[in-house]
Amino acid sequence: MFRSIYGKLSLALLVLLAILGALYLLVTLVTTRVFLQEVNQNLDRDVAEHLVSEVILLEDGEVRQDALKDVFHMMMVVNPSIEIYLLDPEGTILAYSAPPGKVKLHAVRLEPVKRFLEGPGDLPVTGDDPRNPRLKKAFSAAPITRDERLEGYLYVVLGGEQYDSAVQLLQGSYVLRLGVTVLLGGLLFALIAGLLLFNLLTRRLRKLAAEMEVFQRSGFTKRMDFGVPTPAGRGDEIDRLRTTFDEMADRMVEQLGELKRADNLRRELVANVSHDLRTPLASLRGYLETLMLKKDALSPDEQQRYLEAALRHSESLGKLVSELFELAKLESSETRPQPEPFALAELVQDVIQKHQLEAEKKHIRLHGEFGKDLPFVHADIGLIERVLENLIDNALRYTPAQGEVAISLNPSGSAVAVEVKDTGRGIASDELPHVFDRFYRSKSGPDVPDGGSGLGLAISKKILDLHGSRIEVRSALGKGTTFSFELPANAA
Repeated sequence: MFRSIYGKLSLALLVLLAILGALYLLVTLVTTRVFLQEVNQNLDRDVAEHLVSEVILLEDGEVRQDALKDVFHMMMVVNPSIEIYLLDPEGTILAYSAPPGKVKLHAVRLEPVKRFLEGPGDLPVTGDDPRNPRLKKAFSAAPITRDERLEGYLYVVLGGEQYDSAVQLLQGSYVLRLGVTVLLGGLLFALIAGLLLFNLLTRRLRKLAAEMEVFQRSGFTKRMDFGVPTPAGRGDEIDRLRTTFDEMADRMVEQLGELKRADNLRRELVANVSHDLRTPLASLRGYLETLMLKKDALSPDEQQRYLEAALRHSESLGKLVSELFELAKLESSETRPQPEPFALAELVQDVIQKHQLEAEKKHIRLHGEFGKDLPFVHADIGLIERVLENLIDNALRYTPAQGEVAISLNPSGSAVAVEVKDTGRGIASDELPHVFDRFYRSKSGPDVPDGGSGLGLAISKKILDLHGSRIEVRSALGKGTTFSFELPANAA
């Protein structure tokens, strides 16, 4: 039970109330004792003086036993709790009213007596209790003089043994017993109220702990409903803890989902890479083995043709491996853009010039369309060049002869809009969401001899993601495809 927060709080409250109750009872007993002594001393302050003035107890240093007995008898009738002691000038006890054997002291210190006789002051003034050397009692005292000569003192202890112990004090005071009863009732009420309050305060914490255990047992995949979230800046620590756990749980579920998707992509990548590498490797090996086995039976033209085919497959294999490494670096954040201002139109002209010969061989018109007053863009010139090359290469691959590929640049607010448009065979609408997936090749239309690796568009999307830009695609079967994105204009 005491392993829970509620149990520990309950135990702490119980101990605290017990300590407070004990301290309160102790203070009450001490202050009550002092108060009774003060009251008794105020009421009976002149008892000793009155007795001395009425009765001659000492005469020429001798105790008058008959007078002393009369005083003892009178005081026992009036107040049995009072004890009377007759002292000589040095404080030695000459006679007393207590039963034989009860008195433990032979003398009483006179300093408190003299302080009491000096006059009004803070009460109570306590002195020695001849019956108990460890206790101090309130008293009344008066000097006994004859012809202005001090013969001794009358020392009257007020209260006697009646209130020497706490039990006697409680038994002798109804008000004190009532106060202690009320105190115990109040402590019990405070304990019950505290337990109920702690139960109310820790209920949300227990519920949160239970839901966290359920979330853990589900393998951190089953998101629990924690109710209406507390608005930011409101609520107590438990509400903030719940909000933090909500965010953490959502993040964990999301990350585990991403890990599963990444694992699926990895498996798909391994399968695709295995397939794409196996095909050119098998062809390359086949041509080389043919050359080794039949080199004497092949004519020089046939050997040249076989070598050219092997070289073509080797280049295809090298390009695939290079693109795989490039995509892996982009996805692992090893490649970070180094933005700088540059003229995008000049970069597009350079890329067009680089692909112009290939376009002419395929009888495709490749050109640029630039708007007026184009600002400089702020981006990584090398990575953007790679994007343009991938998009133009992809457009040329899927555009038939007599077709057209156009790269247009136009201002768009604080950015420059880029479009790469072709008049190729187009992409089916159900395939558009997948064109940026790795190793994805469109299934629409006739097969293309050099279908590429299927990584160019994935690399382009990742580069633009690193620039904070989004690439979009529009297409219609038989009419062509348009890829578009924006780059931020340079602030200067």
